[in-house]
Amino acid sequence: MSGKDAAHTTPIVDDHPLFREGLARLFASEPDFEMIAQCSTSAEALEVLSRSTVDVVLLDFEPGGEQGNHFIASARQSGYTGRILMVTAGMSAKESSAALKLGASGILLKHSSPSTLANAVRLVAQGELWVDQKVIQQMADALQGDQQSLPRTFTKREDQVLRGVFEGLINKEIAAKIGMSEDSVKATLKQLFLKTGARTRSQLVLIALEESFLVNKKLLNPGSLTFFFQS
Repeated sequence: MSGKDAAHTTPIVDDHPLFREGLARLFASEPDFEMIAQCSTSAEALEVLSRSTVDVVLLDFEPGGEQGNHFIASARQSGYTGRILMVTAGMSAKESSAALKLGASGILLKHSSPSTLANAVRLVAQGELWVDQKVIQQMADALQGDQQSLPRTFTKREDQVLRGVFEGLINKEIAAKIGMSEDSVKATLKQLFLKTGARTRSQLVLIALEESFLVNKKLLNPGSLTFFFQS
């Protein structure tokens, strides 16, 4: 394959052989994936990164008893600029936040379907952020106690547009839902990008969570994050 049809090169970093083998079989059935290594420790994975071109690393949170976040930090320090998708049975809100701050491109729970995993890898490879709905909700819950003490920095219109972004709506759908023109939605999004420093809608959502901009927990409706985030 070549050009836009080239395979996404991907190593698996997980200390459970059966899980690694299952992912390897899944990727073998996908023409746009190339599984280049199966690693049980962070050290093995770092060695792969040092000698191979890697698009997306599939990383368990605790490979071989180590912290996956330590691997992310080491990989970035070594110069790896590709994507890292965490595939985990579960992480705390603090751990998830730390992983994303360190440069993880997404967090996917291991109970997800094979098709969801394949789709997540593709989106992450394209530069998007993929975070499971349960992880997003957990992070929002953890921030909830601190939100009331923070000043409200968004206007009512910005909050409405942000809600639409959380729900995975495109600009036209946001405009119809809140009764404003599509051009006004685009202008409001531009203001949100300027306020937060975000460059994409996915980054906007993450920054909103991290900076505790959301003053209303109801912005997060179960199962609603389907544009850059998946339930």
